[in-house]
Amino acid sequence: MNDAYDPLTRIGSDPDALEAFYRDHVEAVQRFVARRVDDPHRAADLVADVFLAAIAGAHTYRSDRGPVIAWLYGVGRNTIAADARRRGRELRAVRDLGGQRLLDAGSLARIEERIDAERDARRLYLAIAELGDDDRRLLELVAVDGLSVADAARSLGVKPATARVRLHRSRARVTHHLRRSVPAIALTPEITS
Repeated sequence: MNDAYDPLTRIGSDPDALEAFYRDHVEAVQRFVARRVDDPHRAADLVADVFLAAIAGAHTYRSDRGPVIAWLYGVGRNTIAADARRRGRELRAVRDLGGQRLLDAGSLARIEERIDAERDARRLYLAIAELGDDDRRLLELVAVDGLSVADAARSLGVKPATARVRLHRSRARVTHHLRRSVPAIALTPEITS
């Protein structure tokens, strides 16, 4: 962890610690969100929401359970799930909800570029979505978000050996699904190895 935000709880009260934390993690959070969301306005809002939730929940981070980025991905996953539930309630209540938040042209273009860059990742994510919840979370943390198997295992509360076996089986299932249903994706070494 960077000394500028060590301990992590300082990000809620120290502007310099928050800035350092944000700069260190914003691109990873943007990629994490862009792989899961295809609307640029929603993606921009969710990135901001992830950092707000991180500030509010900084006291829950425990370094013995893994690196900050693994914890931040968990915050992101919870933020995106909460947003999906909220949006579902809104859509059921008001079917013809109109209007979108306005972004300047430059911001919108950057978000659209990020979403386009992550298109294949979203296709891969659809294949991963066919796995069980525990296997999917493990595979996402290792193959998509770049954590080591040991860090992902700690983040999920399982033994590293168990995680390695589950990861091997999950990779095989995803590879099989991609070969049969999404031939346009070049299979990456992270998934096929």
